[in-house]
Amino acid sequence: MARIERINTINAPVEKVFTYLSDPMNELEWFPGMMEVKDVTGKGVGGRYRFVYRLIGLSREGESTCTEYIPNERIVTQSKGGIVSTWTWTFKSQNGGTELSVVIDYTIPIPVLGKVVEAVAVKWLEREADMAKANIKARMEA
Repeated sequence: MARIERINTINAPVEKVFTYLSDPMNELEWFPGMMEVKDVTGKGVGGRYRFVYRLIGLSREGESTCTEYIPNERIVTQSKGGIVSTWTWTFKSQNGGTELSVVIDYTIPIPVLGKVVEAVAVKWLEREADMAKANIKARMEA
C-alpha cells in the first residue's frame, strides 16, 4: 500500500472548504484525471457515487463511499475500482482560514497495470495530488 500526504493553508473559512469538498460533483473541478461523477446518493456516512477516472491514459470506473463525516472537521471516503483507496480529509480553522490535510492510502492491483507501469502511476498520482492541492486553494480563495 502506498500513501500520499498533503497539507494546504487556504485563505477561506472552514465551512466553505468543507462544503466544497463534501460535494463529489466538485471533484470534476479540482481533481485532475476525474472524467465523470455520477449516481451521487446521500450525503455523509453511507453516501456514495460512481466515477470514471483517467490514470496515465487509461480510464477506470470506480465507486466511492463515505465512511466518516464530521461537519467542518473530517471526511473519510473509501474507493474501489482500478485503484483501491481511502481518502482522509481533515479541516482545521486557522486565523479565519483553513488548514486542510489529506492522507490518501491506495493500492494499485498489479494485474491492472503491471509492475513497470505501476511505478509510473505512483509518480503520476503524486503529481496529481500537487495539482489538486493547488486547484482547491485557487477555487476557495477566488
